[in-house]
Amino acid sequence: MAEKLVVHTGRSAVLSRDNVDTDQIIPSREMKTVGRKGLSDGLFAGWRYTDAQARIENPDFVLNRPEQVGTTVLITGKNFGCGSSREHAAWALKEYGIRVIIAESFGEIFHGNCIRNGILPITLPTDDMDSLRSLAGPVEVTVDLVAQSIACANLPNWERQFDISAFAKRLLTEGLDPISMTLTSKDEIEAFFEKDAAQRPWVYSAA
Repeated sequence: MAEKLVVHTGRSAVLSRDNVDTDQIIPSREMKTVGRKGLSDGLFAGWRYTDAQARIENPDFVLNRPEQVGTTVLITGKNFGCGSSREHAAWALKEYGIRVIIAESFGEIFHGNCIRNGILPITLPTDDMDSLRSLAGPVEVTVDLVAQSIACANLPNWERQFDISAFAKRLLTEGLDPISMTLTSKDEIEAFFEKDAAQRPWVYSAA
């Protein structure tokens, strides 16, 4: 199960780039495990390091700036997470500490991978994204998933609503993935099979 996300207040970082694909989020050379751990060092490796193998940090990359330590909200551009379907991209972001990504649009598969891994992808129109991206330095952003609202401490009286499906909202607020959501109905499932086995025992007989 993932960590629940109901109300989140966090430091934001602005990555003003469109069409960031999953290979830029985590290059294939950084995927040295099939598990969900040990990937955060490879996040944005092509931009984050001047020498990725030696892990020499690029001081100009936004997440390397001292004031961005502890960033949990990523503000970015259009079509974030496009490209391949690799779930490692969502795993690397989550392990790094990103809980919310705000963009004009997302790659469809990446969007679903985020939700299944406890990251909230928020889509806002261009004007609102421009307001967020224009702010200098890290700013505090508060997201209320129950109310489906987002506010920014540096934009007085600025609060926006965002859309999210009921299914995605439940996964995130309850800290579930599709398998753990299915298991919330474990008693009903077991009762069904017990009743069905009594009515159709031949279906359950050993081969």
